[in-house]
Amino acid sequence: MTTEYLLDQEVGHVLAALTMQNRLIVRVILHTGMRISDVLALKTSDLKPSGWYTEQKTGKRRRYGLPAPLLAAIKAQAGPVWAFPGRLSPLKHKTRQAVWADLKRASRAFRMPQNVGTHSARKVYAVDLMAKYGDIERVQRALNHDSPSVTMIYAMADQLLQRKLAARERRSARRRKAGPRI
Repeated sequence: MTTEYLLDQEVGHVLAALTMQNRLIVRVILHTGMRISDVLALKTSDLKPSGWYTEQKTGKRRRYGLPAPLLAAIKAQAGPVWAFPGRLSPLKHKTRQAVWADLKRASRAFRMPQNVGTHSARKVYAVDLMAKYGDIERVQRALNHDSPSVTMIYAMADQLLQRKLAARERRSARRRKAGPRI
């Protein structure tokens, strides 16, 4: 099952319910559009206001930028090697599964109907870029996608979620109108 977009209010709820380190990780995704594996692969020595990294999934080079307050917060909790050290050993970085489990816990706490995962933050990033620039090619470049059709799925994730929620509400209203089943 694919992860889904989060509305602004839901992003705030999820961020508030995450552990401090996982909140920082998701904030990096929201600000840069990086994939979780790339965020977790950031080394403490790489923590700068901006820089280049090679995407683990695609092997493509990509530029990132971090605002000063976010960068300072990351540095304050960074380990000797990894920007986001693992719980058991500072010599290993945090795992994707640990972040995923915390996101699932947070979304369940707020009874969110959509499937929430780390990629949900990447979709929020894409929707925000599309709203800001209105240019699908710019969003495509920012996400490093090969295909504009894939980028459209991300950039229109808010509209897809709204349609899904509206359909769910219509079904619910029909059931309420039909009355109880005997």
